[in-house]
Amino acid sequence: MLENKRIAFIGSGTIAQAMIAGLVNQNLVDPQHIIASGPRKSRGEQLTKRYGIRHTTKNTNAVRDADIVVLSVKPQVTPEVLEELHDKIKPDALVISVAAGVPIKKVTTGLNHPLVVRVMPNTPMRVGKGMSVWTATDSVSDAQRGAVQAIFQSLGKEIFVSHEYFLDMATALSGSGPAYVFLFIEALVDAGVHMGFSRNVAEELVLQTMEGSVEFARQHQRHPAELRNMVTSPGGTTADALYQLEKGGFRTITSKAVFAAYQKSKKLGGSDS
Repeated sequence: MLENKRIAFIGSGTIAQAMIAGLVNQNLVDPQHIIASGPRKSRGEQLTKRYGIRHTTKNTNAVRDADIVVLSVKPQVTPEVLEELHDKIKPDALVISVAAGVPIKKVTTGLNHPLVVRVMPNTPMRVGKGMSVWTATDSVSDAQRGAVQAIFQSLGKEIFVSHEYFLDMATALSGSGPAYVFLFIEALVDAGVHMGFSRNVAEELVLQTMEGSVEFARQHQRHPAELRNMVTSPGGTTADALYQLEKGGFRTITSKAVFAAYQKSKKLGGSDS
């Protein structure tokens, strides 16, 4: 699917590096067919040394021969990058935007280019466990959609959605989701330390419990309530703990937090609907 494709990354930060690592480590693309563009020459040399890719400090040089252009720049600099690359991308090249909160219409208009995919990835893609949600303009071909799937399957899992507004929901749920999980991990570790465990032991107990619980849920494929009941004995320790979580409004505050992130995502993207 990606054989002989030339891929240009506009922006060479964390997301770009995660994607480059996935493509190179799984031998999906020849490293010499990947070029990353960024203002810091030292950063480019670091990526070149680690992955064997090419680097440039000029965005226009990066996209000149690219079959796939990945916009991996910060949202606040996206407008100037789009202006710089206006009419500079090959007519049949695919543009993949991972710029958070930037609507497809702004990208297609800014570049004067119709072949655009917008993706909402998350940070676990750095360890091959990412969740990427994406959508595409009608102009994107089936072959190009297949290329998108190949790229993001190399970083974890991917889901296509038919409407862009789902990406705001994905931003709140899976995009911001790791932060919620990390906060819960932190709270559990602190509780363990409060009881008397060393922090190292508490962290190991919590991380393994989280990892095991997720794998258990995947393998059994039951409703979470069923899985919870499996470890909750009547009148037992788990029942008391869950009572306190429910009493504290755990479900409600979680729902409110996710919805707040959703509203913020819509605002950043300029959508009020």
